Amino acid sequence: MPPRANRGNRGRRSLHTGRCPDRRSGPRAAWAGLALAACLACAAPPAGAQEAAGACRPGPARSDSIADIAERGEIRFASGSRALLGSVRWPDEPAAEDAARAWLGARIGRPLAVSERGGADRWGRARVDAVADEAEDLAGGLVAAGLAAVDAGEGDALCRPALLQVEARARASGLGLWARPVLSAPDGLALRARAGRFVVAEGRLLHVGVRPARTYLDFVSRGADGLTVTVSKRTWRRMLEHGLSAAGLTRKNVRVRGIVEVRRGPVIEIAAPELIEVLEGGPADAAAGGTDGGRALRR
Repeated sequence: MPPRANRGNRGRRSLHTGRCPDRRSGPRAAWAGLALAACLACAAPPAGAQEAAGACRPGPARSDSIADIAERGEIRFASGSRALLGSVRWPDEPAAEDAARAWLGARIGRPLAVSERGGADRWGRARVDAVADEAEDLAGGLVAAGLAAVDAGEGDALCRPALLQVEARARASGLGLWARPVLSAPDGLALRARAGRFVVAEGRLLHVGVRPARTYLDFVSRGADGLTVTVSKRTWRRMLEHGLSAAGLTRKNVRVRGIVEVRRGPVIEIAAPELIEVLEGGPADAAAGGTDGGRALRR
């Protein structure tokens, strides 16, 4: 089993900076594979459900470089392949997207160690981890600078949950995307304005309704305008395996993330348990940013 990302001083330093431990030895080509292996070891998720583990297992590393950055953060490699960085969400807003593009653009042409996770999406793009020759993890660097949020994408597991710690520090420092406060889950008007877009929201969970097909997490009372999170039966079962229950979640401060849909009210549907974070304290602790002060659900 790979070590957890938050064990050891070297692992903590790398997560906070978006860099992997520097373990270079021998020629650069040999080191590239070692750098990626070291990075993935410190950022890999803990063991969990077998079906999710397969999609998150990194493939063999290859040498490549960025040739261009297309729309929505699509990376076009010199080899001709196309990919997206795994476990991050490319920003929606134009100014934030320009900043993220500029950050990645500064790395065009640099040697990378690239490893794929899972299969390609409907457009033929793989989700990848990419590490530069100075042990810089590209996904971690974007998150550390506040230029991208952590997200599982279309998957049902967050392959690199340790990135939530990186994001927490960027949020606490008010960097990039986090210059504005996180949305309030009971604020239906603000959430409706973000319909069709990715959001991070926080609030006190008032009610958990377990139904045969899915579970409903309500941040407002019946009839009020605020967020409801829906969780599939399969995802709820995985949450229960982590020791969470309806009684254990009710009245807790929770951070959630996903695409806002508007039905009777704003709704986020969550497939990956790691995208629900139970915050140990109240709003002040949430504002301080720590998933040290809260805990992400792990597989």
